[in-house]
Amino acid sequence: MAQAYAAETGSGGTGPDRRGSRLRRLYVTLRTDRGVWRRGIVLAALAVILALVMLLHARIPNTYGNLGSLTETFLPWLGMVFIPLLLILALVRRSATALIALLVPLVVWLNLFGGLFGDKTAPGGDLTVATHNVNAGNPDPAKTARDVAASGADVLALEELTRTSQYEEALKPWYRYHSVQGTVGLWSKYPLSDVRTVNIEMGWTRAMRATVATPYGQVAVYVAHMPSVRVKMASGFTARQRDNSADALGETIKSEPLPRVILLGDLNGTMNDRSLNAITSQMRSTQGAAGSGFGFSWPASFPMARIDQIMVKGVDPVSSWTLPRTGSDHLPIAARVKVTTS
Repeated sequence: MAQAYAAETGSGGTGPDRRGSRLRRLYVTLRTDRGVWRRGIVLAALAVILALVMLLHARIPNTYGNLGSLTETFLPWLGMVFIPLLLILALVRRSATALIALLVPLVVWLNLFGGLFGDKTAPGGDLTVATHNVNAGNPDPAKTARDVAASGADVLALEELTRTSQYEEALKPWYRYHSVQGTVGLWSKYPLSDVRTVNIEMGWTRAMRATVATPYGQVAVYVAHMPSVRVKMASGFTARQRDNSADALGETIKSEPLPRVILLGDLNGTMNDRSLNAITSQMRSTQGAAGSGFGFSWPASFPMARIDQIMVKGVDPVSSWTLPRTGSDHLPIAARVKVTTS
């Protein structure tokens, strides 16, 4: 019995000797099997190209079909989809060259987005804000309104309003003050003043501005719903009207006299999209500064991009998060900010 036990251990053990023999075999293979290095040259080239696309995305021109903006809208997915795919192919091909080359796009992707995975949320803050594109075809506006109000938001922005009266009735128990301008609205627990529409060059009202008199000081709050964008085979990423509206809104915010500014809304673009630079260059994203993860908000069924934004200037983000799904095709988002900054 003792001899049988010893024999079994020697032939099938998983101890240090066994692991060492595997490493030795791998080392010998890498030294002697030249095919390990010759195979997968195309995969290695694709890995380098992927890294260059992510690294130099700002240099991809928008001349045809806004290709640069389209790439930047889904930039995180270039790594999340193609790096695992290339890894699988490299393993199938048993290519050491492809595996080593894959480190290049991995490092680039981590440099771009790795910081988002740390939890930057913090306690505190003195104002909770939220925004939600409620969807014009929402089957239950009242329930959607109640669900978002349950987040505890002191200031709430809604976009794509059609059945306004149902939202007004549902939100009445939570908010004493509100204003609806066109298809966007602002609800607040604190008094509103200097309410006016904002011209974003669309021909109808989809943006507004109001002064919110919080207990910690006045804050200029903007609500905006940028024009929709489409991906078409013939014309590419059609975003010209969105881009023009973003420029107009950026100029308005730039001339805002109050030092504390919050922008809530559906911008139909991500923070990576250069076409929103008129806005993003002067404001901070609460998700990027105080969130955890990407905070994707659209589409609600399988979120792939954060096109709904909470951005601030002269206000400190403390935490940022995505709210549970409602009857809309967007997810609502919220943030906690500190108005009484130094």
